Amino acid sequence: MAEQTLSYETVYTLAMQLSRVERARLIAQIAPTLVEEPGKQPKRSLRGILSGYGPAPSAEDIDQARREMWGNFPREDIGR
Repeated sequence: MAEQTLSYETVYTLAMQLSRVERARLIAQIAPTLVEEPGKQPKRSLRGILSGYGPAPSAEDIDQARREMWGNFPREDIGR
């Protein structure tokens, strides 16, 4: 059996011959195929999301920041 391509006008004419209930059922079956499901969209990887922030700090940079931050802790003048 050869496939037949129907035009919009033909489909519309045939659909208008259906009862209201049958047209509503037709719409209910066709409508979900027209909307993209949110779960089907490709997700960005964590690397892709964070790529705009540049390279991560190195281990040496982190160690230096910790030394600077905690270098004079605990201070003698606090807590009296």
